[in-house]
Amino acid sequence: MNRFCFFSAVFFLCGSAYANPFESGAPFKAVNKIDVLLQSSLSKQGVQPAPLCSDAVFLRRAYLAVIGTLPTTEEAEKFLNDKSVTKRAILIDRLLERSEYAGYWALKWADLLRCKAEFPINLWPNGAAVYYRWIHDSIRENKPYDRFARELLLSKGSNFRNGESNFYRAAANRDAESLAEAAVLTFLGVQTGPWSSEKQKQAAVFFSRVGYKGTAQWKEEIVFRIRKPLESADVVFPDGTHGQVKAEQDPRQVFADWLVSPKNKQFNENIANRIWYWLFGSGLVDPPDNFSDENPPVHPAVLSYLAEELVREKYDMKHLVRLILHSAAFQQSSFPVKRGSSQQRQELFASYPVRRLDAEVLQDALSQIFGVSAKYTSEVPEPFASLPNHYRTIMIPDTSLTSSFLETFGRATRDAGLVSDRNNGITESQMLFLMNSAEINQWAADFIARGRNRGNKGGKQNVPRETADKMWLQILSRYPAIEELKTAAEALRSGTPAADIVWALINSTEFLCQH
Repeated sequence: MNRFCFFSAVFFLCGSAYANPFESGAPFKAVNKIDVLLQSSLSKQGVQPAPLCSDAVFLRRAYLAVIGTLPTTEEAEKFLNDKSVTKRAILIDRLLERSEYAGYWALKWADLLRCKAEFPINLWPNGAAVYYRWIHDSIRENKPYDRFARELLLSKGSNFRNGESNFYRAAANRDAESLAEAAVLTFLGVQTGPWSSEKQKQAAVFFSRVGYKGTAQWKEEIVFRIRKPLESADVVFPDGTHGQVKAEQDPRQVFADWLVSPKNKQFNENIANRIWYWLFGSGLVDPPDNFSDENPPVHPAVLSYLAEELVREKYDMKHLVRLILHSAAFQQSSFPVKRGSSQQRQELFASYPVRRLDAEVLQDALSQIFGVSAKYTSEVPEPFASLPNHYRTIMIPDTSLTSSFLETFGRATRDAGLVSDRNNGITESQMLFLMNSAEINQWAADFIARGRNRGNKGGKQNVPRETADKMWLQILSRYPAIEELKTAAEALRSGTPAADIVWALINSTEFLCQH
């Protein structure tokens, strides 16, 4: 059996209903109000939610969703062999307290906030590094979201010292209209392009006093509020309500007060929808940067509840993440009850949506499995053009530091702060790399060699059960099914190299996707 025949067999097994390693057999049962509202909405549409996923799928899903990292073999074994009925809840709480949480969620926010050194943003490497550090530290300390937004909107000072001030340097342009566009997109999930010119001008008024000036330090810039004698002025907020900017008052302060008010439903729903999108790969309003009357949420009651819960918990973003992770909605199988309409049912969250891993997450997964270090380059070597070995890709602060792998797998450009900046589609060039790369082939061979050196003294084609368990746990975070073991054994007897089993698992949809 050659590697492509075995590859096809693995795909067949992973997609079949044999002794299913992907489902627990437990039906969907409401755990919290998210589930009650989701189930009610689905019932009205004649749709049944999927059963719960297996422990192995939940383990991998939770690790990837919370910290962007695969569990180690030891972590997987410990969880899968744990018989406690509370182990999923315990795992969620442990993951949320790990240091990697801030690193992975800082990646998501850095995409949205356009943390990039070079064209077309031009924060410069020092500015991007300081901006990223502010984002990372804000998430690490679980800064309340209303404070997080207010600090960005009212930011000032040096772009090399006050990381949040880079919010105003990361806009497409520096005119008031562009600054308003960036603020509305970030905090309301609205693109201002379709707005009338009058409405765009009304929003721009709040950012008309933002100024920039250079310093004696090369590329350093100060963001400041332009002070001019002004009379009180009437203003119109993006939702059509009216307000007033008093003489000598910073118009941004007026905008921020309106924006973070608990009564501002869209501000609250926007971040609730973003968090849902980051955990599911699809938003209740999807895409999440297109809130409009023409693009309503698929489950309005769920979104409203999440927004209200955020306000009740004083804008604690981690609380909202935890609430969603504990829900049955997050713990559903990726296989819908009726197989024939899986795409529609995933869009309705009647099953967990499947999508390809982010480029950075996939790079880190390969590095972890094979014990290799990724290499990065930068056209502008300031302040660095390389990173220490084993530096996690998801924590690179600036997309100007890159690699051919990250470019091939659709890493976010951070040019516009839109979800379309990142491409998680599967392309021919990606598949050709994974199937034909000399690196992948060498890594797979070394993987098998290390296994033999750790105690498997059999022949080259010998892969005993213990070794197979380790292989599946390390790559797929689960034990192999009986049918998979039989297929692997048959392949080995027919002369297929053991490394080709590793190659097939790496090329499987199960490995490449979050499911």
